[in-house]
Amino acid sequence: MTNQPAAYARRLNTWDAAMIVIGGVIGAGIFLTPATVARNTGSGTEVLILWAIGGLLTLAGVLCYAELGARRPQAGGIYVYLREAFGLLPAFLFGWTMALINYPGSVAAVATMFARYLCAAIGLPLLYASPVAVGAIVFIVGVNLFGIRAGALIQNTFTVLKLAALALLVVAGLILADGNFGLALSTDSTRPVSSWAFAGALLPVLFSYGGFHYLNDLAGEVRDPQRTLPRALGLGMGGVVICYVLANLAYLGGLGHAGLAASEAPAADLMAKLFGPHGATVIAAGIACSTFGYCSIAIAGGARVLQTMGADGMFFRAAGRIDARTRAPQIALLALGAWAIVLTLSGSFNQLLNYTTVGEWLGHVFGIATLFWYRKHFIDDPAPYRVPFYPLLPLVFVITVFGVIVASAINRPGDAGMSLLIIALGVPVYYGWRWLEGRKAV
Repeated sequence: MTNQPAAYARRLNTWDAAMIVIGGVIGAGIFLTPATVARNTGSGTEVLILWAIGGLLTLAGVLCYAELGARRPQAGGIYVYLREAFGLLPAFLFGWTMALINYPGSVAAVATMFARYLCAAIGLPLLYASPVAVGAIVFIVGVNLFGIRAGALIQNTFTVLKLAALALLVVAGLILADGNFGLALSTDSTRPVSSWAFAGALLPVLFSYGGFHYLNDLAGEVRDPQRTLPRALGLGMGGVVICYVLANLAYLGGLGHAGLAASEAPAADLMAKLFGPHGATVIAAGIACSTFGYCSIAIAGGARVLQTMGADGMFFRAAGRIDARTRAPQIALLALGAWAIVLTLSGSFNQLLNYTTVGEWLGHVFGIATLFWYRKHFIDDPAPYRVPFYPLLPLVFVITVFGVIVASAINRPGDAGMSLLIIALGVPVYYGWRWLEGRKAV
């Protein structure tokens, strides 16, 4: 009798899954990005409209991911959908860009941000930021080596803490507003804004809503996935949209539109205005919790993509193994963590992330596009969940996000060109890897 390779265990319930969605989306963006959006708008009303539009567009994408996850509840997310719908090459190019560059790059960037905010909160000099960031990555990888339940415990704790920080921020803004939002929502005559600038302000909004796909990367470990995935994605993302709109209302109420547009750190400025220096320290601790929680999800999700690629022979075969006792992709976790540490110490992560942004969003476009393939080729298959208003919602998401990609490429052609070059370099790597795998099989 031959031993069957270990597989993932379905240990995540609806609460765990919803916390992954919330934790994967809410990082540091909502504490910083609203100022960028305000600088490209002419009134507080426009700010709130942009965050509402971004939320609705993201919810459209989330509903599409809910059907994809319910149809293929396996580890690997977009990689799996692309592999089945369009073949190994597109799937490899996505994995090449995301699992080898974007995931570890985002972990390095956010871990560094976590370390800086933690140092600010506890009064450590910033020269300790790099070792603290490395320590955070080592700790998160170490916890996840023991399996998804251990990782979920850390994740749930820090997601609750980041929601508490946002709640405190909202309360502070409402107190400062004292029921008067007229000035905050009125038009700022000193800041005339063109329609192009208004449309461009949607870019940072959508980027702040990104990260909802991590649950699909972990779908192989979700209990009753056909029911749990749609519920968790809908509940989690709906909660994020409410939090984001309320947070922006708080910024506008406490700082006003002009004050928000002039701020470099709106969350700290808002808290300091009400509570003094101690308020800024408290929100720094809250942002540290938020960024730490994001790193935990990115490491767990990225490792599952690497593991799936390894099992397909598209990465080192050892990375495709799942530990029989913990049911964790331990080698993939160690590989991702080690590479994230290298990027952290090198300081090159910000440039890499800029280079792979277009690739990440192209992955979302083609990932959602696989839904049309599934609907065509599995038309008679029972589907426990179907995205409403099909094909309108997926079309709106695909067209809008593609428009965002084009606008981003026009705005930063160098970064977009490097992103496309990185994707193109994956083509010879793919064929070279297939050739080596063929040689091993002989």
